[in-house]
Amino acid sequence: MSTQDKWLFESERLAWRWWRADDLDLASALWGDPRVMQHLHVNGVFSPDEVRARLTLEISLQQEHGYQYWPMFERSTGRHVGCAGVRPKDLARGRLETGYHLRPEFWGRGLAKEAAARVLRRAFEEMEVDELFAGHHPEGAASKAILTGLGFQYDRDELYPATQLMHPTYLLSPGGWRAQQVAP
Repeated sequence: MSTQDKWLFESERLAWRWWRADDLDLASALWGDPRVMQHLHVNGVFSPDEVRARLTLEISLQQEHGYQYWPMFERSTGRHVGCAGVRPKDLARGRLETGYHLRPEFWGRGLAKEAAARVLRRAFEEMEVDELFAGHHPEGAASKAILTGLGFQYDRDELYPATQLMHPTYLLSPGGWRAQQVAP
């Protein structure tokens, strides 16, 4: 990241910016990695065309709504960590979906929880979102622990078309999020 770029927002160890058209190499390293995609896609990986389509989708979400699953970087090194953010789920109800995808070399360091917590703060404090939706692969025990630890409440199992499996889903309101912030 050049010094002329400014971070959109930051956490202790992470920083976010917008996806750009010239980020195909970053998008490919993330969504083209079968270790990242094993629980996110029925084929276990995105094809190069699917990676390009996902990057285009993220850029169009930003242009249309002002948010996306923003690319995130390690503040100390500038290395691309993955992405985390929000996207439309049920706009009529003021509900956005939140999630994160991390490159494997950053797994096991607490960065997913840090990223999710910072995105929640952005959603509820800065964007004034009415409600957040999240889900995880049925085998995603770590993601379940992160979501419930951040205050999400189980809602129901829902078919996730990308995997063709029923995924546990969760909801979080601003009040539930605020209550979690003051919990001991």
